[in-house]
Amino acid sequence: MKLPPFRPDPATATRFLFFTGKGGVGKTSLSCATALRLAEAGKRVLLVSTDPASNLDEVLSVALTNQPTAVPGVTGLSALNIDPVAAAEAYRERLIGPMRGLLPPAALRSMEEQLSGSCTVEIAAFDEFSGLIGNADAAGAFDHVVFDTAPTGHTLRLMSLAKAWDQFLDGNTSGTSCLGPLAGLEKQRVIYEKTVETLADPSATTLVLVSRPQGAALREAQRTSGELRALGVANQQLVVNGMFETRCPEDVPAQAMQQRGAAALADSADFIRGLPTFAVPLRPINILGIDGLRELLEDDRELGGTPRPVADWAPPRTESLGDLVDTIAGQGHGVVMTMGKGGVGKTTVAAAIAVNLARRGLAVHLSTTDPAAHVAQTLAGRVEGLTVSRIDPVAETAAYRAEVLQAHGANLDAAARALLEEDLRSPCTEEIAVFRAFAREVDRGTDRIVVLDTAPTGHTLLLLDASEAYNRELQRQSRDSQPEAVLRLLERLRDPAFTRILLVTLPEATPVHEAAALQEDLRRARIEPFAWVINQSFLDCGSCDPLLKRREAAEHPYISEVVQRHATHTAWLPWQAEEPVGPLALAHLSKTAVRFPPRTPSIQPDPLAMNYLYESVPAHEGDPVKHFEIKQGMHDQPLDRHPETGEPIRRVILGGWGLMKGATRLGASEEGCGCGPGGCC
Repeated sequence: MKLPPFRPDPATATRFLFFTGKGGVGKTSLSCATALRLAEAGKRVLLVSTDPASNLDEVLSVALTNQPTAVPGVTGLSALNIDPVAAAEAYRERLIGPMRGLLPPAALRSMEEQLSGSCTVEIAAFDEFSGLIGNADAAGAFDHVVFDTAPTGHTLRLMSLAKAWDQFLDGNTSGTSCLGPLAGLEKQRVIYEKTVETLADPSATTLVLVSRPQGAALREAQRTSGELRALGVANQQLVVNGMFETRCPEDVPAQAMQQRGAAALADSADFIRGLPTFAVPLRPINILGIDGLRELLEDDRELGGTPRPVADWAPPRTESLGDLVDTIAGQGHGVVMTMGKGGVGKTTVAAAIAVNLARRGLAVHLSTTDPAAHVAQTLAGRVEGLTVSRIDPVAETAAYRAEVLQAHGANLDAAARALLEEDLRSPCTEEIAVFRAFAREVDRGTDRIVVLDTAPTGHTLLLLDASEAYNRELQRQSRDSQPEAVLRLLERLRDPAFTRILLVTLPEATPVHEAAALQEDLRRARIEPFAWVINQSFLDCGSCDPLLKRREAAEHPYISEVVQRHATHTAWLPWQAEEPVGPLALAHLSKTAVRFPPRTPSIQPDPLAMNYLYESVPAHEGDPVKHFEIKQGMHDQPLDRHPETGEPIRRVILGGWGLMKGATRLGASEEGCGCGPGGCC
């Protein structure tokens, strides 16, 4: 299926553009590249991330806050991150600040307590999101606002809140909500109404559905398209990112990748024909920095030439998924949680672990906390000893409301019961219900092994960090002691004999660094990950296709980084010619051979090799200059392209052995230098 290239047109682009899709499909890269193209056409552009685990900072090479920050080297482009925690603090202070000095300390403490719940985090983030759309003054200095949204489940929640809060305010007669008096929210009423109106206006808003040429990603895009149309967001287009056509007809892995993509597009042909659809070719490098973003939407061509092999790199020792399953099986009960960036394969890894545990004769339950996950589609069959469920936010919310009304509504008079019902209709109630369901699933691990496929990083962190806030909210709404499962949740998550957390990543910069940041967040909560899983690796795939060979070479520093710097145990999984769907395919994943025998380097080390200092070549005046140390033989010609990222570089000076501690070192034997493997200063 031949698709036209994705080339955003500054002359026809709407003011608001939303990029959404399944995790890992390239929303951030495409939203950044689009914002860059608009800015370089003379437009004033604000790029906004609504993802709690945003990586805009890394892609743009600039530190961002929740205020617009100019992107160096790009006139007219600014960016910001909507940080839910910071937004909640600002929201609380906005409501409480005017009362300081007017109310007694006890009353202020009561207000702070009421506004410390999970509801406040969600409404505060939504408040900033809607303010940029519904408040004419908030983004008035910009011609375009480009949203790099969170993975689809979170995005759907964010957009549906606009209508949910608008309807809640419209029907509320009590003057109160789970956020306290409605006076503060009523001030936002006009903004919420304007947000709903703008999202539904095709002349103002474009929704860009991003997918990969993969069945699961295209099905997710189609589902999201339908749900957002139901919310009134009808001006949609589809971008299929990572389209691949091999130049080696005899190459088995490359042919398999091309055929897999073609089959996925054919299966979704009706959906694709139903809306404007464009393509972006697969690139051989990680898209980082302004130069990489410029090249992302350029013509389909080789970027950066042929990579130079690193003489002394050998794959570090890893384990198989089966080795991890053996360790988990010895426990006999407890919880296994797969975590990581969206799109890294958490659902596949969780399903593979569950199938292999069940095949060992253990009682296993597989569930997910991701509102956009489809574990049943991945499992695609029955396995003896394995049960499957999904935490359905709608069903959990209805059950929770019924439970609270039954327990506490019977003895209330009509006015009090109406007030309780009003409170339970708040959109925040869903978050409480989902948290209780999560605690319930963890509790089931006392007599079986529960495998939980969690939501993408940002949503999972909010779920874990909000435990005490949920507890307070439960006490406020249900007015009784919390369920045992909730009371013991954090204790169980912190117990390494009960909970095994697996961080799933791709051998690429952003997934690895996001997983590493997640690991540090978990450790601050006194939760220690059990292992890492490197998924979908092209290492030793045997391809002769130049693009796939470059992608394989680009994986090397990130595989080393995971094994040598981050993980206690590391399992490695190769790229699969067919999507691993069904019990047999999932069981096979645990048997993947991963212990690589020693091999002779493709290039013999030069005994006179040393580190040479390189610097990036700025594309525009004022662009930041980055420095690298690259190990080469004394007779090697200077490089003009970075061997991993493809960006233009030039040799500056003989680096000797470790002249620059702050420079990135490629091919060096030492570990822990500079900014880390594959990074840049």
